[in-house]
Amino acid sequence: MKKLFGSAALAALLAFAPLQDAQAMVSADAVVKTYADIALAKYEDSLTTAQALDAAIDALLAKPSAETLKAAREAWVVARRPYQQTEVYRFGNAIVDDWEGKVNAWPLDEGLIDYVDGSYGTASDENPFYVVNIVANKKLTVGGKMIDASTIDAGLLESLHEVGEVEANVATGYHAIEFLLWGQDLNGNAAGAGNRSHTDFDTANCTNGNCDRRGAYLKAASKLMIKDLEEMVANWKDGGAARAELMKDPANGGLVSILTGMGSLSYGELAGERMKLGLLLHDPEEEHDCFSDNTHESHYYDVVGINSVYQGKYTRIDGSVVEGPSLSALVKAKDASVDSALQSELKASLETMGALKKRAETKESYDQMIGEGNAEGNAVVQAAIDALVTQTKSIEKAVSALGLKIEVEGSDSLDNPSTVK
Repeated sequence: MKKLFGSAALAALLAFAPLQDAQAMVSADAVVKTYADIALAKYEDSLTTAQALDAAIDALLAKPSAETLKAAREAWVVARRPYQQTEVYRFGNAIVDDWEGKVNAWPLDEGLIDYVDGSYGTASDENPFYVVNIVANKKLTVGGKMIDASTIDAGLLESLHEVGEVEANVATGYHAIEFLLWGQDLNGNAAGAGNRSHTDFDTANCTNGNCDRRGAYLKAASKLMIKDLEEMVANWKDGGAARAELMKDPANGGLVSILTGMGSLSYGELAGERMKLGLLLHDPEEEHDCFSDNTHESHYYDVVGINSVYQGKYTRIDGSVVEGPSLSALVKAKDASVDSALQSELKASLETMGALKKRAETKESYDQMIGEGNAEGNAVVQAAIDALVTQTKSIEKAVSALGLKIEVEGSDSLDNPSTVK
């Protein structure tokens, strides 16, 4: 039976209309909770795929072969997909940003870790650890100081990560593991990724020496990455530090965190430092996954991650979906035209990055695309950069529509390209 409201009841209902409107029913608290729930799911998936990678590394070390090395490499690529979707959580969340360098710092001076080609050089004025080669040396002597590296374990790797306050001394995380699985990519802007042989891990038929220590390093890095991802999963569970920080003030601090992450990853980090810089220099060393030639996937899943945060929806590795009240709905309630424009631009950036990804899978790798004289490849990369810059402008409009203020990470590569060398 339908109830008819009397005039007093109707007046009371209308008084609450701003809160009960179909669009305005989405609250900042609910949006921030969705954001945190999706973060938890993404980090859980990152942990699960890292554990699968660890198992593949065990199989490689137990029986080194072309097949087990290939399987470990494939597991690494799979592990990158959910992790890259978490990068949108970095810049607006200090807990994530302070932690992120342990698992995804780049670029790295690979001579810190293992043998390198002669073209790499033997010294660096900026980095005394440039070619210390942890794998080959049980004792490291730098600047008159001796470091005991006789046992390669997680503790040693943690102590040497960014040692000497040099950011390129990356001893841990995805890229250290990537280097150990692929080796250096010596092809420049030509076709081909790193080509390490499985025999580099075969203690019975060892190539390039120290196969036992190389395997120990790979295993220690894998175990440490799992530990670090477990830490971040805990941070996003109910009662976790990252979630608790956001929920202190969802309407201001929480929404600012979401939009800062979206804007800074779109503009300064991805469009600027990861893409435009390499394009300006035509430098294959400036690609994110430079040993494996997996950069196209890493960039693509960064954009997928930005989209998922705005839409309030994430498809997990098992196919299940985590979703809830979205930032999009909140922006739409304030200014439907801003939401519409941003939706369109997010879709466009996903499409342009998808085109880049498809080109990498069917024609040429990312480091070839950014090569000097490759006008067509350069244009594909530039189109993706342009789309990211355009969507950042609408992210800033969404910030204004919500009555907030954020600071988007800048980039000399975009803002002052003439200064880039």
